[in-house]
Amino acid sequence: MNAFWLLVKYVVLGLLQGFTEPIPISSSGHLVIVRELFNVSIEGLSFEIMVNFGSLIAVLVIYRKDIYRLVENTVRYMTTRAADAKNDFQFVLYLVVATIPTGIIGLLFEDYIEEKLSFVSVVGVTLLITGAALWVIRNLRGRKNDGGITVRDAIIVGLAQSVALVPGISRSGATIVAAMLVGMKTDTALRFSFLLYIPVSLGITMMSAKDLISGESGFSVVAIPVILAFAASIIATYYSLRWFMNIMARGNLKYFAFYCFAVGLLVILFL
Repeated sequence: MNAFWLLVKYVVLGLLQGFTEPIPISSSGHLVIVRELFNVSIEGLSFEIMVNFGSLIAVLVIYRKDIYRLVENTVRYMTTRAADAKNDFQFVLYLVVATIPTGIIGLLFEDYIEEKLSFVSVVGVTLLITGAALWVIRNLRGRKNDGGITVRDAIIVGLAQSVALVPGISRSGATIVAAMLVGMKTDTALRFSFLLYIPVSLGITMMSAKDLISGESGFSVVAIPVILAFAASIIATYYSLRWFMNIMARGNLKYFAFYCFAVGLLVILFL
């Protein structure tokens, strides 16, 4: 029976992380809340590594055509200076620029954030902040497409992503809010946000791979539950992101703001 409930716990948390990862309500914040509510804890890094990798795979699948085009045109521009490939080359360059702040801030402050800010009381406040940010941009309709992004825009979005290292600040929410505040169109902001997720998530996965291989993550002890959580996160992220893309197309971000306000207040008042 204990083995059965272990499987259930890992699958449910894998589904939760996968579903909340793409939408602007903070997957890390929700995991903190669930752990507080149900006294659920998972020892070791294997769960976080694998569900993060699962979400990455789902994003790669959904944006595979964009990734192929960007890589192809980047190589083509670098080798032939083809004019029609310049915008895609610059788009990739700006993704690299936007990744740098997150990498630096993550390395400098990761331990501090985990020790001082990964508490449910903090999550209540940061969810309210996420909700307020979403409310501010709920009616924005930018004019910049992929070719209109600047280095300044990329740095601002990258800094916003860095803020999302704090549980309760949604990564997708922070980057989409920043992208739309600097004038990006809705579809451009969405694409930039999730293509930016790829190098960050890939970097986390690669840095953590040695722990899986060495056994320090505890993977060998709970291999089957972790694999099921990994599969659950792929499926949940895929369908959640598809759903979110449709919502973004209709401009209904205000509903996520309402959700963050409601959950944030409940957490502050009752947890």
